[in-house]
Amino acid sequence: MKVSCREEEVASAAASAAGRLVADGVPARLAAGDPTLWGEDAEAGTPAGPGRRGDPQAPYRGSRELLPELGRLAERARAQGLTHVVLAGAGGSPAAAEVICDTDDVPLTVLDTTDPGQVLRALAEPPEATIVVVADAAGSALETDALLRVYERYFTQAGIAPAERIVVVTGPGSPLEARARESGLPVLLSAPGSGGRVPALSAYTLVACALAGARVERLLDDAGQALPLLSLDTGNPGLDLGAALGGAALGGRDKLLLEDQLSAITGLPGWIEELIAGSTGRRGRGILPVVGADPHRSGDELVVAIESDVGDVRVDGPLGAQFPVWEYAAAVAALLLEVDPFDRPDEAGARDETDALLALPDLPAGAPAFTDGPVEVYGGVTAKDLPGLFAELLHTVPAGGHLSIMAYLDRLAAFDAPVPNGAGFEQLTDAWMMADAATLRALLALRTDRPVTFGWGPRCLHTTGQFHKGGPQNGVFLLITGAAAEDVEVPGRPYTLGRLQLAQALADLGAFETRGRPAVRLHVTDRAAGVAHLLAAAQEV
Repeated sequence: MKVSCREEEVASAAASAAGRLVADGVPARLAAGDPTLWGEDAEAGTPAGPGRRGDPQAPYRGSRELLPELGRLAERARAQGLTHVVLAGAGGSPAAAEVICDTDDVPLTVLDTTDPGQVLRALAEPPEATIVVVADAAGSALETDALLRVYERYFTQAGIAPAERIVVVTGPGSPLEARARESGLPVLLSAPGSGGRVPALSAYTLVACALAGARVERLLDDAGQALPLLSLDTGNPGLDLGAALGGAALGGRDKLLLEDQLSAITGLPGWIEELIAGSTGRRGRGILPVVGADPHRSGDELVVAIESDVGDVRVDGPLGAQFPVWEYAAAVAALLLEVDPFDRPDEAGARDETDALLALPDLPAGAPAFTDGPVEVYGGVTAKDLPGLFAELLHTVPAGGHLSIMAYLDRLAAFDAPVPNGAGFEQLTDAWMMADAATLRALLALRTDRPVTFGWGPRCLHTTGQFHKGGPQNGVFLLITGAAAEDVEVPGRPYTLGRLQLAQALADLGAFETRGRPAVRLHVTDRAAGVAHLLAAAQEV
């Protein structure tokens, strides 16, 4: 692994920050898992990672010790013809699994969603070819509970014992462990101390990746080459990267633009976004990662490039090494910002508020401020149509601020867009792009010099949501929800996936409003038509 600062100002700030950290003995203390780095009151034994009590390398050793069991699981799945592997999880592990499997070009269905359309898409696969990994460290995420229940019914209705097709990965003593054992499901417990934000190369990620056919042992080999470097005062890529990120942020460059167009690794910025935002966004501070954006060369931007020279900082190394180095760097950056990267109070608050909403007879959706075609607009706005609304939101973004879009929708729905017979690849991608809610980010970014981010809900609740609610008070937020054409009952619960998804979005919206952060909700009454209408309106701004 190699980290190099290519811009003089960044290099100077990084060297100064690293020097202060070394003088304070930080690399050795991080390697020793010293929790007092985050203050004397830091809770011992909770989330694993650099700087928590215990050995921060233990989860990686635990993953290597798990390799024989992973090999047996994968061999048994292949022998049974289980080619459709599903990972049902929440937080950073599903994002890490996507990076691993996309880079290795092996199929994996990731469900860290409560969208009924996306879940129905996965349920359309034949149960006789399906195996499901339910991964949740704390064992309390609403998504994993709902998905576990849905898949237990799915297999039971197909005449297949759920215990033959569902593997649960969770922390010792979690509610999910108790639930799984009561149902007779096989359980893999995480390495000691790996609750909360778990390392990317933990069982929560690797079980599904191994079943999908990814080269798990190679990932761990590459991680093993990087881990010894993370205790050094010099030649420590995690320290160098964290000092660059934190030093730049202290100097006002707290918008982290991630560039990977020349990298052989697929999708790494999406995982980095969740890691950095979730680790640094609290106490009104934080680093905002921005994925897929062109630099404006404004004074608050830092461009970090993976395996290319287009940025202020260049990061080189194989995927297995990238994971622990970025995790270490996130802890270093948080330390420089004087925040605890493992304390995520706003994440727990979102879950509690969702539970409270689900207990009500009807969800308090409110009355729309106006309706524009298949789109209802909720919030305190003065605009009367969607182009006016988008202009109003962009104008509301303060100096140094950003616009964040969160879509509680099916992120694969764009692939259902109609295309002409015999369409070429360019026509296909154009059709998909203009049916994809994520395209709204690019369209609005063209109309402002401030960063515009995009995330899918409820994934963002467990990751970037911590930054949105605990970070600097300079964000403007746009939530998109949609009517479900077909819903999915959650067995044993008094709600459907569609109701759960809307409750999560409304809880998210309420959290912004409680904190005085400008937020608007758009509700598409017809999903395909509504997304197309949003994209057309954005082009009129």
